[in-house]
Amino acid sequence: MNLNFKNRITYHYIVATATLMALVFGAIFFTVKKTVIQNLDSDLSYEANKHTGEIAISGERIYFINKAEWAEREHRESEVHPVFIQVMGKQGNLMDKSPNLKLDSLPFKPAEFGGHFNAKLNQKNIRQVQLPIESNGKIKGYMLAAMSSESSLAVISKLRNVLLISYFIVLIGVYFVSRFLAGRSIKPIREISTTITRITKNNLNERVSIPQHQDEIHELSTNFNALLERIEKAIEREKQFTSDASHELRTPLATLRGTLEVLIRKPRSQVEYEDKIRYSLSEIDRMTSTLEQLLLLARLDNSNQHKINNEWTALPKLIDESISKFKDRINEKNLKINLDFNHSDKAHGLYYYSKIIIDNIIGNAVKYANADSTIHIGIKTVEDKIICTITDEGIGIKEEDLTKIYDSFFRSDALSHKKITGNGLGLAISKKCADAIGAELQIESTFGHGTSVTVLFLKRN
Repeated sequence: MNLNFKNRITYHYIVATATLMALVFGAIFFTVKKTVIQNLDSDLSYEANKHTGEIAISGERIYFINKAEWAEREHRESEVHPVFIQVMGKQGNLMDKSPNLKLDSLPFKPAEFGGHFNAKLNQKNIRQVQLPIESNGKIKGYMLAAMSSESSLAVISKLRNVLLISYFIVLIGVYFVSRFLAGRSIKPIREISTTITRITKNNLNERVSIPQHQDEIHELSTNFNALLERIEKAIEREKQFTSDASHELRTPLATLRGTLEVLIRKPRSQVEYEDKIRYSLSEIDRMTSTLEQLLLLARLDNSNQHKINNEWTALPKLIDESISKFKDRINEKNLKINLDFNHSDKAHGLYYYSKIIIDNIIGNAVKYANADSTIHIGIKTVEDKIICTITDEGIGIKEEDLTKIYDSFFRSDALSHKKITGNGLGLAISKKCADAIGAELQIESTFGHGTSVTVLFLKRN
């Protein structure tokens, strides 16, 4: 059925209520009916057994010992609690009957031995029982007893009608009540739907109202607002990233254009051409590096789509490889590398992500360290963590910039250090890699004295 949510709730509520009420009302009806019939049958059995004990048998003749019993009002009249008694011979011939039967007689059913059954007397309903009369192990005749069942059947009929009418009245009431309750229940969902419909990329700051009750709707609203928060931040980051990326690439492109325009204005010497070409190549290398890091950021955002080396590798080995990679810069600035690997035999990390993190951090340490200074690199294990610390004696980071260092293209105090090249993507990439493997980055810095970066790797199981 193509029903909306409100009607589905109402439908299931009605079906459940109707089924439950049918079971309860059915149980009430059949319990009352059985009780009424059992009481009637009990009275019949009592009368039949009582009169069976008051008869005498002489040959084929059956008669009552105390005939005065027939004078009781219940046997003379058929209006007040009538009890009809009839004695039959074994051939089905009438022996005697109570006065209240007058010209009528009770129906005789030889097959009904000791059983109770419904019958008719003067077009009226009666309940009847017939018991065999035995003597010396032989059946001599039958004792028939009957009582009017009109009042009992009337009670049962009225009960049935009351239950049926009540059943449909209650269902109608339940229908309207359930629709009202369903409407109230889904009101927060409708508000959420209205808010979602109203939200576009231009008003992502709008939020769904949170209901007061701590229920599933409250949880849904809270989670949806959290989702909107993440989407808004992601779009803001995308806008900022696009703006920064375009600026970062537009600047070297403008420089290249200006350089090439200068070259074609008039003939130059070979030395000038070579100098401008070298400068242009350095700008191209800078753009290439920026593009490679942008592609790396994109791959990290969708790392499941790419085959990566996820093997466990010793962290000291990765550090040695990184030091070798930056060997020329280290020698150029006459830097000393102090290694302190304490129980590093258990220090392992996932190759792909750990290598990117270590390369970026050591690369920054080498880049920003003062000449003739020392870079300290240490590894130690504490409980379920591997602590890798890389400390330089360099220019440091301003305290107000520490909250921005993971933003793409952010470079602290870049204008004061124009000779130090970079694009501000290294720590952003390292942060994404750390998040991917459950690692944690901690950065402490004193401006003018140096920076210490601590990476908390999860220990291999």
